[in-house]
Amino acid sequence: MKSSNSYLVSVALVLAAAMPAAAQEPTKVAVAVVTEQADSTTPASTDTAKTLKAPRFAPQPIEIQHYRPQDRRGLNMFEAPKEEGPAYTGFKLSWGAAFTQQYQSLSHSNTASAKPVTTAGVTTDANKLIEIGSGFNNAVANLYMNAQIARGIRVSLNSNLSSRHHNETWVNDGFLLIDASPFDVKALNKLMNYLTLRVGHFDINYGDAHFRRSANGNAMYNPFVGNYIMDAYTTEIGAEAYLRANGWLAMAGVTGGEIRGQVTKPDDRSMTYLGKLGYDKQISPELRVRLTGSTYAKAKSVNNTLFSGDRAGSRYYDVLENTTSTESAQAWSGSIQPGFKSSVHAVVFNPFVKFRGLELFGNIEKATGKAATELTNRSWRQNVGEAVYRFADEQLYVGGRYNTAKGQLLGIANDVKVNRYQVGGGWFVTPNVLMKGEYVSQKYLDFPTTDIRNGGKFSGLMVEGVVAF
Repeated sequence: MKSSNSYLVSVALVLAAAMPAAAQEPTKVAVAVVTEQADSTTPASTDTAKTLKAPRFAPQPIEIQHYRPQDRRGLNMFEAPKEEGPAYTGFKLSWGAAFTQQYQSLSHSNTASAKPVTTAGVTTDANKLIEIGSGFNNAVANLYMNAQIARGIRVSLNSNLSSRHHNETWVNDGFLLIDASPFDVKALNKLMNYLTLRVGHFDINYGDAHFRRSANGNAMYNPFVGNYIMDAYTTEIGAEAYLRANGWLAMAGVTGGEIRGQVTKPDDRSMTYLGKLGYDKQISPELRVRLTGSTYAKAKSVNNTLFSGDRAGSRYYDVLENTTSTESAQAWSGSIQPGFKSSVHAVVFNPFVKFRGLELFGNIEKATGKAATELTNRSWRQNVGEAVYRFADEQLYVGGRYNTAKGQLLGIANDVKVNRYQVGGGWFVTPNVLMKGEYVSQKYLDFPTTDIRNGGKFSGLMVEGVVAF
């Protein structure tokens, strides 16, 4: 464990970057109030001058329809809004970006037995943990492009400029979102009042947790630093169709079921089928209730990535990693990937309640699948509970999350279990700037003594700064 002094230093360093913006005083503007007079050249009396406060922060205006902003305004949005938003006045092109930086102060340990490995005449212990300390992780960044090409029709492109797992820039996803008919036909116009189509290569709409997770450079929507132990996030090529009316939501989708488009080995591949049903209603000005259930079904695949599709990597650097593993292998440290590379059938239920400043969110999930070399299926269950309280006009928040995952990994006969809790809070310095921190503790249970995760645990402080627009 690191000393409390190192925690205080980390908080001070991130606060120092944020304080200049927060310390600015509101600008006062003198506005002359001119009364209607016969002689328009008569100057206004100085007694009628009023002093008004200019807006302290002005987020980027939203010009794109059916759009979820990258900044604080996107909090607690799930599917892209069916409401049209700004009026269509012609082609519009919008750019945005998001940047995230962490300060990490974690310690880890395990009780695994020694596992000698000899390479080029040098013997090392593959179960010995790498030494880690306190310091800054490399910053990561996203670039967003949205084009309004017709009324209710937009193109979205999301690129990762840098990430933990990829130093180079690469396109994460891109799709066409259709919320209005391109043809002025009465029947189609009426249908599109309820129907939404999404076509392309996109973050599939399995569950609701992917709307609240940190997506590489953009961590605005996640009240904590790390994502779930089993992170159900991937991008696939296909289409989704939505029907929405009076708070009810129904979605059906079909994709290729892999993160890359492939036409080889057709006998080893099948389509993936997605489904979602839910209800999301603002019951009163103070109460919102949402409940959804989602399914994901894949019969066979060469490389399915439902629980390993986050190519950016995890937020907890080098935890429970050994001294010989490569940086590429360490990209998902702290996470569990069940290894369902061939077939996977998953279902998840997500309740969400917001009452005034209090938010409650849950994730109840079961997934069954196997790799191509396996004869029988394995299963994993994951349960997550979150409670967040926002106050001071929701500029500040505190919260806690408990996450547990249990199941069977390839090569381990018994079920293993991983438990994690996170407690922390955050401050929206402006609608585009968020500073947050958490204390995290994670334990690995029932892993065999030959596994590096036997008796494994890590804990400590994470501090994260986010800028998104």
